[in-house]
Amino acid sequence: MKVIVTGGAGFIGANLCRMLSVEPAVETVVVIDDLSTGRRENLEGLDRIELVVGSILDSDLLGKQFDGADAVIHLAARPSVPRSLADPMATHAVNATGTMNVLEAARGSGGPQVIVASSSSVYGANPALPKREDMATLPVSPYAASKLATEAYALSYRRSFNLPVVAFRFFNVFGPLQPADHAYAAVVPSFVSWALRGEPLQIHGDGLQTRDFTYVGNVAEVLAECVRRGISNAEPINLAFGSRVSLLAVVELLEKILGVELPRQHVAPRPGDVRDSQADQTAFRHIFSDVEVVNLEEGLRATVDWFRTTQLTL
Repeated sequence: MKVIVTGGAGFIGANLCRMLSVEPAVETVVVIDDLSTGRRENLEGLDRIELVVGSILDSDLLGKQFDGADAVIHLAARPSVPRSLADPMATHAVNATGTMNVLEAARGSGGPQVIVASSSSVYGANPALPKREDMATLPVSPYAASKLATEAYALSYRRSFNLPVVAFRFFNVFGPLQPADHAYAAVVPSFVSWALRGEPLQIHGDGLQTRDFTYVGNVAEVLAECVRRGISNAEPINLAFGSRVSLLAVVELLEKILGVELPRQHVAPRPGDVRDSQADQTAFRHIFSDVEVVNLEEGLRATVDWFRTTQLTL
């Protein structure tokens, strides 16, 4: 089996490639990554992994690399709500137009399974909890809108061209390999990095906003199983496990893990951020009934251990 992973040198992609590299049914994994946020070193030492440095905006490159592919896992994206507010057009180009390029390349190469990464941010201003896939989507940032376009285009190709597609809505994925060395870093790596450096943890707003944090190992496991089973689905699927934890609770868990009290600095709320997030996992569990969840504390311990080992801190 030949598997394509766009964005495979990034945080989620590299964790997935580690799993695919030991999957018996997978002969070759072709990673397409422009290395704008991914790192070559994330893939070092992995068997059966071929890195092709290039962009999903390059249709010719995609057409060439997709030839003979059995599955495409499309993770390449321009992440971050604040980044999308700073440059909405760049976010649209990569996340929406880039996805169209991936889908067209897949269609032109015989119709391999295509798995795309959407986001819980598509629920946006809809206040209802937990978030069900049949709820109204109300994006409040260009990033969220671009991810809604990602899943909508993918699912339309399933209906229009019989392309076997799955669209997962990721919820605040965290874990090893997630960088904290840039201005748009996610909250967990930022917190861990500041904590290990003894610096105040910057908390936007009151810190009582809640998220459904999902350990990257669980995400990689689900994506690999999806390839293994050749799954396709007509509707988007939440990929999260129904937890709802405040940012202050995350800080308290880090204090428990590190055995120290962590200084905090509250700063202004960020435009485009949603207040609360929690996944309904009914649809997910209907398809993936046997996934054992890595809980938040266990995942944070693994993340802290990785940061200590690599010293990738701000």
